[in-house]
Amino acid sequence: MVQQMLHGFSRWPIVVRIFLIAITLMLSFGTIIHFIEPDTFPTLFDGIWWAIITTSTVGYGDFVPLTFEGRMIGIVLILVGAGFLSTYFVTLAWETVMTQNAYLEGKATFKGKEHVIIVGWNERTREVINQLTSLQSHCDIILIDETLQKNPYNHHHIHFVRGTPFRDATLKKVNLHEASIAIITADQNKDEVTSDMNSILTLLAIKGNHPDLYTVVEILQKDQVANAKRAGADEVIQTNMQTSYVMMNSIISQGMSKTILKLLNHLKGNNLKLIPVSEEHINESFHTLSGTLLKDNVILLGIKKGENTTVNPPLMTIVEESDELLVISS
Repeated sequence: MVQQMLHGFSRWPIVVRIFLIAITLMLSFGTIIHFIEPDTFPTLFDGIWWAIITTSTVGYGDFVPLTFEGRMIGIVLILVGAGFLSTYFVTLAWETVMTQNAYLEGKATFKGKEHVIIVGWNERTREVINQLTSLQSHCDIILIDETLQKNPYNHHHIHFVRGTPFRDATLKKVNLHEASIAIITADQNKDEVTSDMNSILTLLAIKGNHPDLYTVVEILQKDQVANAKRAGADEVIQTNMQTSYVMMNSIISQGMSKTILKLLNHLKGNNLKLIPVSEEHINESFHTLSGTLLKDNVILLGIKKGENTTVNPPLMTIVEESDELLVISS
């Protein structure tokens, strides 16, 4: 029984073990001095107080042993207790520094909930993080990257985990099962084929560990979109296709790229988004609903029915309960 207790005690964190030993010594010596010199230390608390002050080497002098036995106890307490107490503070400082370095270098495990996981460090990631922290200052963001040496942000809501994103050991550190969404960005330092392969492999690892997690993956090659959907992506962003569309619009209508960026920038006030159909608007026509929403400074652009989104549909299109509305709102 005693051996089992000692074995269990040896597995506790070293800072806890040293602290408990120091506390035990102070309580024990305080109790002993009370019984050896009851006149000098009339209460048990007086003895413990003297032991704490002696161990900490403060030495107020309000209680001083008068007998030979009492002074010998004081000597032993200083030699043993002060050593343990000093070791405790040194170990505490060391653990604090090591913990801080672990967070900075991406070695610590995140234990929060409802956080956003972003895979890959690049300019797109930087912009997403900046917008998220501006719109939702208390949103916890977990950045996974294997090239960064330390956290690029000095922000307690942005946690960095260094490692290969498709390894289970890395995903355990980000508390994947408690996350709200995962965003996988493409590594544009690699060729498009390799980058998409890594993105899909990361997607498979995430979905394999947490099938219900909503995942958004960035794909560079059009041919790999189908593979990303087969791997379980809830949403696929085709970066090259979107960029080419913006360029084409700039060719046809010069200056359109700035307008599109402003439209998609949530920090500028005008937000392009999908909203559910409220109960009072079910079975209304697109034309009627557009006029109704316009009174609330909401511009109706289109309707999403299942997987198909129609921009500027026929005016008499009926809005159903399962539809989503594509709108611009402030």
